[in-house]
Amino acid sequence: MSAPHKKTAGRSLLVTSAAALSSLALTAPVALAAPGPSPSTSPSASPSATPPANMSTVGGSRLGQAGTQVNLASGVPVLPKDITARSWIVTDAESGDVLAAHNAHWRLPPASTMKMLFADTVLPKFAKTEKHKVVPSDLAGMGAGSSLVGIKEGETYTVHDLWLGVFLRSGNDAVHVLSAMNKGVAKTVTEMNEHAEELQALDTHVVSPDGYDAPGQVSSAYDLTLFARSGLQKKDFREYCSTVTAKFPGETKKDKKGKVVRKPFEIQNTNRLLSGDYDISQYQGIAGVKNGNTTNAGATFTGVAERNGRVLLVTVMNPSKEGHNEVYKETAKLFDWGFKAAGKVQPVGELVPPKGAAQSSGQGEAGEAGGGSGGSGDSAGSGDSAKHAAAATADHGSRGMGTALAISGGLLVLLAGAAFLVNRRWPLPDLVRRRSSRP
Repeated sequence: MSAPHKKTAGRSLLVTSAAALSSLALTAPVALAAPGPSPSTSPSASPSATPPANMSTVGGSRLGQAGTQVNLASGVPVLPKDITARSWIVTDAESGDVLAAHNAHWRLPPASTMKMLFADTVLPKFAKTEKHKVVPSDLAGMGAGSSLVGIKEGETYTVHDLWLGVFLRSGNDAVHVLSAMNKGVAKTVTEMNEHAEELQALDTHVVSPDGYDAPGQVSSAYDLTLFARSGLQKKDFREYCSTVTAKFPGETKKDKKGKVVRKPFEIQNTNRLLSGDYDISQYQGIAGVKNGNTTNAGATFTGVAERNGRVLLVTVMNPSKEGHNEVYKETAKLFDWGFKAAGKVQPVGELVPPKGAAQSSGQGEAGEAGGGSGGSGDSAGSGDSAKHAAAATADHGSRGMGTALAISGGLLVLLAGAAFLVNRRWPLPDLVRRRSSRP
C-alpha cells in the first residue's frame, strides 16, 4: 500500500476569492432502452434515435417533454447552438432549479456515470483505512474491454486505494472488488436500485454496478444529476471526484537486489474538464464529478462547477458530433451558458430531493446535510471558512484540484448540522454559501 502523492506538480491550487477555484491550465495528454462501459455484444441493444413521446415528469411536466426546454426572455442568453447531445440538463446545485434541459428524462445507457450511484450507495459502508486482499472471485464477471486501474490478485489494497481507482481511472476492477466486499455484485445491484428509488431517480435500472453495457441498464440525464447531487453530500465522495492525480499501489515484486518491493504508479483522473487535455483546458471552478464512454452509451458526463458563488451541475449524454473530448466541450458550453443565465432565467423544473429529505423539508431553518444517501456528514460553521479555504488541497496528498470549492471570503462553508435558508430545499454542504442577501 502506498500513500497518495503529495506533490502539486509544480503548481499550487490558488484559492483566491469568492470568484471560484483558479483556472490553472493542467494540460495532458416508462420504457427501457439499452446501456453502460465497453464493447457491446448486441447491435440491437442500441437505444432509439429519437426520445419517446411520453417520458417521466418527475421534477416538472416540462421535463417530460421531448426537445429543448428553456424560458428565454429579455436578458437571458441564448443557448449555444452547437450542442449535439441526445440528452442534457443544466441545474442549480443549491436550489435544485433546472435552468434548461433537453430530453432530460430520456432513458439511455449511462456508461461509467453509473459509478456515481455505486459510490453513493457503497462508499459509506467501509472506512477508507480498511484493507482487503484480492482473491480471484473478486474480479470475476467483468466485461471484456472493461476500463481497469490495475488491481492484481493476491495484493492488498485499502478502501481509499479502491475508491481512487473507481473515480480517477473508472476502474471496473475496483468496482468489483468493492462489490465483493459488499457481499457480492447481486446484492450491490439490488441496493443501488433501492437507493435510486429513494432518490426518486425513477428512470434508472441498474444491471451492472460498474455501468458496463448490459441489456436493460438505463438512466437519464436527470437521474445522473440526482446521483451527483446526493454523492456530493459526502466528504469522501467530494474528495475522490475532485482528485486529479494520485499514487496507486503496484504489484509486489523482487527488485534487482532480491528485495521485495511494491512500487506505486501514478494515475490521473480521466475527467478532462478536471485534468485538462491537449485540446481542452481545465474548466474554471470544476470539482468533479464523473465521466463515461461505451459502445452503446457513447460519451456521458456529469460535472459540478462553481463560479462567483454559484454552483451548477451539468449532465451531457451521447453527443452525436464525433470529435475528441466532444462531451467535455459541450458540457463547458452549457456551464458557460448556465453561469450567465443563472438568476435571470426562470426554471423549467426542479431536482427533487430524496424521499427522506422531502418528508422533512418543512422544518424551516434546521436540517441535515446528509440527504437520503445515508453518508457521513460534515459539520462546520462560517467561522471555519478560512480554515477550509487554506485546506483546499486534498487530504492524503493528492495533487491538483484537491478537495475543491473551498473558497475564501467565507462564501463556501460546510453546513452539515448548520442552519440553512428556508428556500434552500436540499443544500450541498461543501458547495454552497449561505447569504441572506442572495436574490
